[in-house]
Amino acid sequence: MFLKISRIEYKTWCIRLIPVGFFFICYYCSQLCLQSKLQPSTKFLCDNIIAQKKWERLNFNISRKTELFLKLKDFFWKEHQSALSLPYGIKGSELLLLKILANYKIGNYRLPTVIESLDCRTCVVIGNGFAIKNSSLGTTINKYDIVIRMNDAPVRGYEQDVGNKTTIRLFYPESASSYPAIHNDPDTLMVLVPFKQQDLRWLKEILYNEKRVRAGFWKPPPQIWLGRTSQLRILDPYFLHLTASKLLEMPLEPKKKQKCVHPTTGILAVFLALNYCDLVHVAGFGYPPSQNPKQPIHYYGSETMKSMKDSYHDLNHEAQALKRLEELGAILSLHQHS
Repeated sequence: MFLKISRIEYKTWCIRLIPVGFFFICYYCSQLCLQSKLQPSTKFLCDNIIAQKKWERLNFNISRKTELFLKLKDFFWKEHQSALSLPYGIKGSELLLLKILANYKIGNYRLPTVIESLDCRTCVVIGNGFAIKNSSLGTTINKYDIVIRMNDAPVRGYEQDVGNKTTIRLFYPESASSYPAIHNDPDTLMVLVPFKQQDLRWLKEILYNEKRVRAGFWKPPPQIWLGRTSQLRILDPYFLHLTASKLLEMPLEPKKKQKCVHPTTGILAVFLALNYCDLVHVAGFGYPPSQNPKQPIHYYGSETMKSMKDSYHDLNHEAQALKRLEELGAILSLHQHS
């Protein structure tokens, strides 16, 4: 009698557990579906992008060049001699760069082996624009192989929207943070984008603990930089050159009495990703209409469009370039933007 009751109870419990099991199966499937929608950078999609070779349609002379950073031996190779000065070449800055790159503290010149060896590199470039605020893209962003950020954009406190993974951070002295460890991973590559000789001089002074020269900057750069020098890199000006001349089709040397205009680090980061990655997605790009000077421009801080009035960038032109890249399928924005 006891065995019969146990079997009946066992069957009853099994029947009761069927809805519970069905619920968990449905929940798991819905999460997989949601994840696939939020994170389209699957191996299949990556293979599809590679097969189509969409970057070849861009006519930007993209070479899939994997050596992004300057290295010491560049200065002993005739083919790397530059006819342009900063920010588009190294003419006149050779001795500064030689001393910087000869510093024993500077690390190697490549990305980590785990990234270099990937058959398909997925990248997401995170702009600093207000558009990413309240996007809840943080979890999605963290899943890419390479996460590229710019300047001193914070991560801590904004993880839900921008994630907390950083593979590469592009910066220049005026946009540097004195304490990079606060908003970066320990292994984040801190990549200096030199726009002028003073930028290289600043880095040399930091590396050799020399007297700081404050002249020549539009904003005082940090006098103390407590980042890991082994993670420092210097971006090859080749990429800024092509960003300006090919992507933006802008004159490298403005005419007399004409305002000097350079690409932003954001559009540079996108072009960099197109050269190095097989799949390029973006988030946080798109400035609000400039007619509203009080509109915030970043997902952090209190700067407004008014602060961009006298900038050395053509934001409308860059927005059009990004739109063309999206229309060609070369990049994909993870959220709606203006």
